Formats: sequence, C-alpha cells, structure tokens
Amino acid sequence: MLAILMVLLASCAQIPRSGPVGKSKDEGAGNANAPVFFPAAPRAGASPEAVIEDFYMAGSGYEDDYPVARQYLTQAQSVTWKPDKRALVFREAQVVKTAIENEYVYQLDVAYSVDADGIATQYPAGTKESIPVTLDQVEGEWRISKVPDGTAIPEETFKVIYGAYPIYFYDPTFTYAVPDYRWFIKKKTVKSMTSALLAGPAPYLRGAVVSAFPSGMKLARESVPVVSGSAQVDLSAKELFDASAEDRQRMQNQLALTFRSQPDVINVQLRADQDLVRVDDDGSVLPPVVDRSVPARQIAINNGELVRYENNRISPLPDIRSVAGLGPHAPAESPVSQTIAFLNGDKTTLYVIEPGQETARQLTTRSTLTGPSFSPGDWVWTAGPGASGATEVVAFKPTGIAAGMAVPSVTMTPAWLSGRTVKDFRVSREGTRALVISEANGKTAVQVTGIVRNPDGTPKDLTVPVNLVTSSEPDQGVWVNGSSVAVMAGSATATVVPELLSLASGDPQQLAPWDGLTSLSAGNGPEQIFGQSEAGVFQRVGNGWELQLKGPTEPSFPG
Repeated sequence: MLAILMVLLASCAQIPRSGPVGKSKDEGAGNANAPVFFPAAPRAGASPEAVIEDFYMAGSGYEDDYPVARQYLTQAQSVTWKPDKRALVFREAQVVKTAIENEYVYQLDVAYSVDADGIATQYPAGTKESIPVTLDQVEGEWRISKVPDGTAIPEETFKVIYGAYPIYFYDPTFTYAVPDYRWFIKKKTVKSMTSALLAGPAPYLRGAVVSAFPSGMKLARESVPVVSGSAQVDLSAKELFDASAEDRQRMQNQLALTFRSQPDVINVQLRADQDLVRVDDDGSVLPPVVDRSVPARQIAINNGELVRYENNRISPLPDIRSVAGLGPHAPAESPVSQTIAFLNGDKTTLYVIEPGQETARQLTTRSTLTGPSFSPGDWVWTAGPGASGATEVVAFKPTGIAAGMAVPSVTMTPAWLSGRTVKDFRVSREGTRALVISEANGKTAVQVTGIVRNPDGTPKDLTVPVNLVTSSEPDQGVWVNGSSVAVMAGSATATVVPELLSLASGDPQQLAPWDGLTSLSAGNGPEQIFGQSEAGVFQRVGNGWELQLKGPTEPSFPG
C-alpha cells in the first residue's frame, strides 16, 4: 500500500501546470472525460499587458472556481469577481493602453457571448467589444484591481471546454418537446442544465413554450448529485408539493429529456429538502413527442397540376380537384387534414383547397407573398406587405369553414420586421417556432422566432428572434429537424451551395454545390434533403446529389 501511494504521489508531481489539454475525473456532475486545462500562474516581473493576457488565458482553468485566474487579481477583486456571469468567446484579442494611467482595454473580435444560463449569442466576424481593465502594483507585481465579471477565452479553447446541449420545454399543449440549446462547461452540465431549466426559456422562446416548473421554483441546494445513475434534483418543497401529480410527472419527464445527453444519468429523482418525492405514473401524462416527424410523401407540381410525389413516383392527390387554371406555385400540405395551400403564378395570391372541395378558396392578395407553411392545428402562414406597405405575417385557419363563411385569420406586424422584406417564412414541425429569412438594405438575416398563442391556440404574436449565422445570402429555407434548417439562394443559372444551420452550433455546414437548384425541401433529418432544378429532383446522398425523378417541381414535405 505504501509503495503504491508513493508511486501515485510521484505521478501527481509530474502533472503539468501549463501547456496542452489533459483529462481529469469528476464526481458525476457532467462529462467525466471532458478535457481540462491547467493554465499558467502569474510570472514574476510580467508587464501589465502580459498580466491581462495571461489572466484571460487562465479563464480556461474553471475547476475549483478559477483558482489560477484569481491569482492575477488583487485580493479585494479576487473576492468579488464572478467568472460565471458571462463568457466572451473571441477570434482575436489585443491589449491596448488608454490615456489614463494603469488603465487598459482588452479588445476582442467576438464570436459568441454566453450568459450565466448558457444562452449564446453569435456574432459575425469583425464584431468588436472592449473590456476595461485597471491594474495596481502589489508587492512589486502588477495585479488587476478592477475588471468586469465574466471570462474571455479563445474560440478554439471554448469549443474544447464548452458543449451545446438542449434543455427541453413544452409546446402549450404539452404534446411536443421543444429544444432550447445552451452552452455549458462540459464537466458541469447536470447542475447547469437544471438551473437553466428552472430559470425558464431563452428570450426568443418566452411566451411560445411552457414549463412544468412554476416560476419561483429553485434548487434547495447548489448541486445536483448523480448517485448510481440517478440525478437527485432537490427542489424547494412548497412549490413541489403545491404542484399537481400531473405537473410533477411532467417535471420529471422534462428533466429526463434534458439529461438524456448525459451518459452518467439513467433516471431522475425529484426531492424536497433531500427527501425523495414519489412520482406515480398512472398513464395519464404521456411523454412529449421529441423531434416531430413528417410523412414521407411530398406535394409537388407536374404539368401545372398539384400532385403527390412519393417513392420516386407521381400520383394524383386524393380527392383534390384541379387547380391548373390558377397556375399553382409553392404548394404546402397540412400534415393533419391534407388541406393544400399554394400561391398563384405571380405569387401574389394565397389559395387553399380541402379534400372534397369543388373550388379553391382565396385567402389573401398582396403585391408579393412567401410560400405558405402549415402549423399543427391547420393554421396556414405566409408573409408580405400590407396595405400600408409594412411587412405583415398572416395566419389563416380555413379547415372546416363552409363556403361563403369568413375564415379565421390573424395579422401580425412585429416591430423587428419593420423595414424588412420577408423572403421565406417556415413554421417548425411542433408549431412553436418559425424560420424567417428577410432582407433590408441588401443584407439578409436568417432568424428563428417564437410563436406566441392565445389559450385556444390562436396565434397572437412573434417574439424577438435569435439570429443564425450564415456565410451566404439565402432567400429560402426549410426545417430539417427540430434543431436545424437548410437554406440557400436559389438560381436557375448559377451553381448553388445550400447550407445546413444548427441551433446547436454557430458554424454553417456547406452542402455539396449543384447547378441550377431553385427549390429546397427536407423530410426527417439531413439525409432527406431534396433540391430541384430543371434537370429534375435530386436528393442529398453523402457529399453529393443523386437524381431521383425528372418532371415534378417545387416538391415540399407536409408542414
């Protein structure tokens, strides 16, 4: 035993305190195999500029509450500095002396900022931020006496230390699970996920999703231990006991979904002041649907008629009358009722036709409209300028409305779309979010907004969106699954490079280029992305495109 101990001590003495990434074990609060950095301690005689640079490099050493980074601070600043408040992730950084003695700024080209709840904001290259830093001399060495809370770390280091993880909320009917991606330190994920879940959804989802956890519920202790595979979530007793049995079951389901990315978590225990709270599953609460799938069929246009495209075959749409005289374009199909929506030839009028109807119903006419999109509940969406010229998003619920009767509709004019032209508007499969591609002054924005609804499910408003970074100027996009979209700028004459954008990553993934792609559709996942050109319909296969069928145009999966 003594010999083994001596060997272990000798081995510990060889652990480097600076240099490359190493690995260490953890007590089960996250990924035990996550890499760990060992930053360098302050160097004797270092200049103020070197102290600032080394302090921020030491922000990679997060274990045990950033002990090395605190060595670069004066004693008073070390006590008050809160590193977990924010992480700025930079591409490049430099220290710049100001005109004031002992005051500097750390100038960053910022790639991301991540707040205390793991909410990340992406920034394009060239986004600048300056951090003010004041230094004093302590026993002949420069130390930082004033610095804002938070850390700043290089992008390459950030991608090693942090990971993107979904925490889950519900759609307002508790039918679907909606991912809310957050960035957490890989070795602290279970506690971080729980705290973020209790704090509520990201701003762009507030009002669009709901949580089983009531506002004000908190952790009873500042840890979420994982014991023999069970995550023990100790919650404030009053709120937990006040909740109904159904809500407690939903809480447990919500946590189980959130923790499913954690390899050491097998199940979840709810506790109140450390006492186990029994959650009985009587079958009345169904687990929510994660990543709602769409049917395998697509709707398309062939020889001026609406057709079904499935298994590389074209067939007539069941019980749908001819609309060839309206010159249909941009068709969409409801996954619920098989109601069909489409635009006319110049894309100024929205029509809808249900199975069994004699003629198509006109819903709205504007100078231009985006292709229609269906959400659960049979609401069909489009966007275009209103009578005053302001951009409007409109939703109609035509299903089951008798001929001659008014179709329920909602018009929204979100302030964040003021002055912008919407190129595409696509509702997510679970109906709580929408992909919006818009343009202003020659600049394109790709954004995801939340859909706020009234208690009866009627759309009410759109939240201020989150931005997705793209390297192109797309004019159309589709949902690929619950966490990613495919976008492109269609062109009948040029080579088109579609991109896959993920809510879990700031780096767009370029797909294989192809000549003349004019429309895009997606089924269930990145392997079911389709593009259409004059040569036919192509499916993404590996790192290329494979011809499926020549003839149908503008194929679109239900939704």
